[in-house]
Amino acid sequence: MNFTDAVTVSGTRRTADGYLVAEAKAVRTGVQLYSGKEVGREDLSVVRVYRGADQVFAQDSLQSFTHAPVTNDHPAESVTAENWKALAVGEVSTAAKRDGDWVMLPLILKDAKAIQSVESGKRELSAGYVCELDWTAGVTADGQAFDAQQKNIKINHLALVDRARAGSQARIGDGAGSWGVSPVTNDHKPEKEKIMTLKTVTVDGIPVEVTDQGAIVITTLQTRLADAVAKLTATETAHQTAIAAKDAELAKKDAELDATKSKVLSDADLDKKVQARADLIAVAKTIAKDVKTEGLTDAGIRKAVVIAKIGDAAVAGKADAYIDVRFDLLVDDAAKGAPDPFAALVKDGIKPTNDASTSDAAHKAMTDHMTSAWQTKGAA
Repeated sequence: MNFTDAVTVSGTRRTADGYLVAEAKAVRTGVQLYSGKEVGREDLSVVRVYRGADQVFAQDSLQSFTHAPVTNDHPAESVTAENWKALAVGEVSTAAKRDGDWVMLPLILKDAKAIQSVESGKRELSAGYVCELDWTAGVTADGQAFDAQQKNIKINHLALVDRARAGSQARIGDGAGSWGVSPVTNDHKPEKEKIMTLKTVTVDGIPVEVTDQGAIVITTLQTRLADAVAKLTATETAHQTAIAAKDAELAKKDAELDATKSKVLSDADLDKKVQARADLIAVAKTIAKDVKTEGLTDAGIRKAVVIAKIGDAAVAGKADAYIDVRFDLLVDDAAKGAPDPFAALVKDGIKPTNDASTSDAAHKAMTDHMTSAWQTKGAA
């Protein structure tokens, strides 16, 4: 049996070639009312016909929508290969898909006259299809009673139609008068839809088709958002820079304070330092009473004492550690009251001689002193 269902063309836009691309929903699930006379049941004024999801969205049924022809009004006969060229003004462009309880049909109109009709207000799209009517009554899962079920639904064409007859018997899609059986509706109120050109706007990396006005709004909001983000970023950068500068300033002051604190001695440390200095000067004067200590560092005093006792030649080019050891040896000798034969020899100068015994004696005196010095350092 041939059926027709009405839908409204939506989402229209023109392509670069002037074709009109649109979308429409057709053949929904659920229970619809039909005139009993038109479905072969004159004994019933109204027949409740159920279309189950298993039938509407069956693969064979959905496949039949692919490349189905679009006609301007319903033809008097089914569209076939023999009459397609004369009747078709477009076609379903891609495979149909489920959209909730409906089948969504993307379509394209290629005939200039048909496109003009749509843009002039001919907005109804009626699906013409064939199906088997199973007169097994029942109740749907949500409790709706039905008298028959549609099965094996196959699309034949989609027809552009004007608004159908008004009143309780209004049938969407009865433009041809003889093709198909249409549902009975009591309050048909077709939506008024404006012809609009869609633009593609990218939002967060996702392309979205919107109207010209929507594109302007989105672009404006995106610009404002970008400006706000830029200002926020600049403010945050300036804030972080100021914090970093302040942190650096505080760190510098902390370092200066720590350095100052490290230079300040406690009373006890100061006393120790003064006592150690006095002890060093006293020892230095004991070893070399004429040595000058004013203005010298502790290391300078020790060096002056060593020079005074054994001469410049003994310390020339020597490291501070060597001078400190020589000073400690002088302190040890002073504590014991014993003269330093090596110091005397170095101070008076080594005179050349052919007397081997004198050279040997000087060498022995030096080595003996250096060898035994560590034993007597703490014996005072």
